[in-house]
Amino acid sequence: MRSFTSHKSQNTQQSSQGSSGGGGESRSGSESRSGSESRSGTPPQQVYVPPDVAKREEASVLRARWLVAFILLLAAAGVATTTNLIVRQQERSDFESQFAGYATEIITVSGSTANQFFDALDSFASSIGAQAAAEHALLNTSWPFYRVPQWSVQIQKLAQLTGIRGPYVGIAPIVKEDEREQWDKFAAEQNPIWFQESIEHEGYTDHTAQELFNVTIPFTYTIDENGLRPVTGEVVPYFQSYPVGLPPGSPIMPTNVDALLSSQTTAEVFRIANITRSPAIGFTLITREAVFPGSQIVQPIFDGANTQAEDRKMVAVILMQIPWLDYFKNLLAEGEDGIFVVLESACPKLLEDGTLSATKNLTESERNIITYRVDGPDAVLLGQSDLHDSGYDDLVVTDVFVDLGIDQSQLPEGSCVPVLTLHVYPSAELEEKFQTHNGIIYTGVVIAIFAFTTLVFLLYDYSVGKRQRIVMDRIAKQDKIVSDVFPTAIRDRLYENQGKNLVEDDQPFGPDGTFGNTPNALGSAPLADLFPSVTLVFADLVGFTAWSSAREPHQVFILLETLYGAFDKIAYRHGVFKVETVGDCYVAAAGLPEPTDDHAVVACRFARNCLKKMKDVTLKLEVSLGPDTSDLDLRTGIHR
Repeated sequence: MRSFTSHKSQNTQQSSQGSSGGGGESRSGSESRSGSESRSGTPPQQVYVPPDVAKREEASVLRARWLVAFILLLAAAGVATTTNLIVRQQERSDFESQFAGYATEIITVSGSTANQFFDALDSFASSIGAQAAAEHALLNTSWPFYRVPQWSVQIQKLAQLTGIRGPYVGIAPIVKEDEREQWDKFAAEQNPIWFQESIEHEGYTDHTAQELFNVTIPFTYTIDENGLRPVTGEVVPYFQSYPVGLPPGSPIMPTNVDALLSSQTTAEVFRIANITRSPAIGFTLITREAVFPGSQIVQPIFDGANTQAEDRKMVAVILMQIPWLDYFKNLLAEGEDGIFVVLESACPKLLEDGTLSATKNLTESERNIITYRVDGPDAVLLGQSDLHDSGYDDLVVTDVFVDLGIDQSQLPEGSCVPVLTLHVYPSAELEEKFQTHNGIIYTGVVIAIFAFTTLVFLLYDYSVGKRQRIVMDRIAKQDKIVSDVFPTAIRDRLYENQGKNLVEDDQPFGPDGTFGNTPNALGSAPLADLFPSVTLVFADLVGFTAWSSAREPHQVFILLETLYGAFDKIAYRHGVFKVETVGDCYVAAAGLPEPTDDHAVVACRFARNCLKKMKDVTLKLEVSLGPDTSDLDLRTGIHR
């Protein structure tokens, strides 16, 4: 059914003639628009909203940018930290490896020298026994009546052979009680002789042989809290000693002092040597000025040349105090400083099962400990306790220094021959020599590389972002134009179908050579929707032809632009879809693209408001466009 309305009764016939007829159905889509004057889409007052995809992409790019920056920062921190750790670890590894070499050299060389010392000492004792046997056979004498000729010379040769500088050595024969008187005479006769030999060889100038003889006690004695007193019974007196001269702080020569009564350590070591018929060792700490920390060694001297015979008889002993400090000198080169050597002397315990416990299982009180510090070729005594830096306990290198191999189970209860063990530790001073600035340098280089990479990334990102903004601005403008031409739903469908259903050969001709004979001839499927229930509104200007013929083109444009802009706003308020404008004809539809049941009512309201707006606009434009502008009328037609 057709219905018409007009703001003037005389225009009813004209409206009837200008309306479109035919059916209640309407088709809307991209193919319903034609003509260069077409205008459709969102009204001017509607704020344009860029497509969501642009916002999403911008947000995605921003997140990606921050993610890349975070990854670069994280990678820089990780690589820099890893590089620093690797360099530090390499420095630590070099330090540990070098220290292990130092420690091995100290233990190996000093241990080898110690073994050579005991071998040389045993050979020296054997040679004294052989020399005495030869002299006794010649002179028909026997022990203890024997003086070692060239005593000082032989001791110095022993010192050179074993690497000991300035050892304290003495020989003490075993004198039975019935030999005491004869021994005292023998010692009185022989002391000046060996005094003179030693003075000449050693270059001793403090005293002459006679002066030393004058301060020598002519009988075997000991010194206790009661002072100097003679001893009875079997004695083991010091006879010849090296170096010759008065001991520090002593006014008398040590000759004829009983070795067993003068020192409990010496007596214990002598007792063990007498039982085992082999060298025995004790450990001495500083107890007074004349004593240095080291080891007390008792080397047996047997009667005769056959020192390995089962029935060999111990007739004398070599008493020696060894300052082990000399064994740690001249081992390392200059600059290899800060190494702690802990010398431990301990007697392993005899367990219930007959085995010996390890020395590491002993308590502190059951061990004697001396700490030395090795600085290149020099070594110094630090103290009589473990003074190493406990922070380097995990790097300790430990090995046996001296083990005489004596069966501890054969000794009387309470007696033992200690095992000397070396524990070698590094120090912070030594580690500092392996700490360089390489870690900081390499870390700085890595950070600089990442900083440069980040700068390049930022410059590239800025360049790309700038180009993308230009492209996005252009796309937004194009999208706004498309939105002005097409409704939002059609616009979105156009975007969705872009690039789909393209002709494979990209040609606009169908298979029969004609243009547009296939659905895809133009590169995409047509957009066409059926709306079975809509109302069309037609509105044209009455008197427009005569009016426009007397006006300039720009005046015509102002009139149409102002009127159609006002109609667009009314259409937007009522939800009416503007189809097209052709000349002075304005075409709109209610009920599309969003279907509605009251589309006819909406169309009528739209037409009525347009009639009212027409009068207002022409009256306002009469001043600028001429007095006859208000004479223009609007003719509307509604088709349902």
